[in-house]
Amino acid sequence: MLSTHNFYIFAALFENTCCVKATPASESQEYREIVQDLKELLSNKKKNSFKLNMDKEITVEEITVQIADERYLAYVDTILTTIADAAKVRGTGIARRSPEYIEQKMKEGKAIIALAGEEFAGFCYIETWGNKKFVANSGLIVVDKFRGHGLAKRIKRKAFELSRQRYPDAKIFGLTTGLAVMKINSELGYKPVTFSELTSDEAFWKGCQSCVNYDILQRTERKHCLCTGMLYDPATEEKKEENVD
Repeated sequence: MLSTHNFYIFAALFENTCCVKATPASESQEYREIVQDLKELLSNKKKNSFKLNMDKEITVEEITVQIADERYLAYVDTILTTIADAAKVRGTGIARRSPEYIEQKMKEGKAIIALAGEEFAGFCYIETWGNKKFVANSGLIVVDKFRGHGLAKRIKRKAFELSRQRYPDAKIFGLTTGLAVMKINSELGYKPVTFSELTSDEAFWKGCQSCVNYDILQRTERKHCLCTGMLYDPATEEKKEENVD
């Protein structure tokens, strides 16, 4: 036999799923509190879940973030389209990359991809410059409907870990106009720096030519632009740890 408390829970579930008033239980204060708790639970579940292309629902925790390889080449066009669309919306520059370039990053194991089931959710890649003395984490993108749930941070952290693993002595840097990315970088140990502290590799700066703000970079003789340069120096961080010890 159902206890009064369990009956209230059952009645609350019935009312919220069938849109039928479950009187006379609704007269109880305990019942009203259970209904409110249930509404909050359902609301939180909705906020942390997404509808996929096939109308299947998936939670934030089920979105996977992994190193991309040849198995993910089918996502290249989607990645490039997402990056291009984001650049238009922001009205700021994102260096354009060719399909061949992104494919190569995946084949080399230098890309990070996030998937919600089989649906593309986010991406980032790493590249070395200046004889592997510098590593850039670039092309960070998260699909609009997956934003606001910490996915960018997960992708960025995975790219950072990959960079540290493959190039432990290299300085890791990035250029960004996004405050959210700056915050993530700061949490990982990056510091804002002048462009002169970044790589002098001409091949890297050539990639900025496709940016809508490239003329600013030229006019200032590559001293500054709308982007903020941020740098993680492993040697500096190691000294900090030594001082703490």
